[in-house]
Amino acid sequence: MNDGPRPRRQRPQPTATQRALGLLTRREHSRRELTRKLAARGVEADEAQAAVAKLADAGWQDDARFGQSLVRSRISGGYGPLHVRAELGMHGLDREAVDAAMASFEGDWAEVARDLVRRRFGDAGPSDPAQRRKAADLLMRRGFDGDRIRAATRFDPDDPEG
Repeated sequence: MNDGPRPRRQRPQPTATQRALGLLTRREHSRRELTRKLAARGVEADEAQAAVAKLADAGWQDDARFGQSLVRSRISGGYGPLHVRAELGMHGLDREAVDAAMASFEGDWAEVARDLVRRRFGDAGPSDPAQRRKAADLLMRRGFDGDRIRAATRFDPDDPEG
């Protein structure tokens, strides 16, 4: 005789290390980001830091690898070096790790800027001064410096005449 549905067995709560590993299997995370996410899931700060340290020692978490991954991702999204460097710092990477991650990009930032302009304005690029200004504004918002903006748009944002 069946007296109704059987009660479900409760799964044990995952440990902080298991939760952190679950996050790392989806994508790379910095130490700071991983610790913050564990804390947001109710893990005590000391326990979260210990779990992240354990995974870092085992090679599952690596700030250098995270930095390189973020640089590749942002470059493919059309972001410039100023934006990428700032974002790496916001993820808690120290100056040496940021410099190493930025150095991992062996391409040309001016070419990244030109590629973004081509994607947005066509192969011919911005033709009139108003379009060049729009392209320059886009590149500025994306974290490119003046030299790279000028190279990509033939527009000088420092020249009031356009």
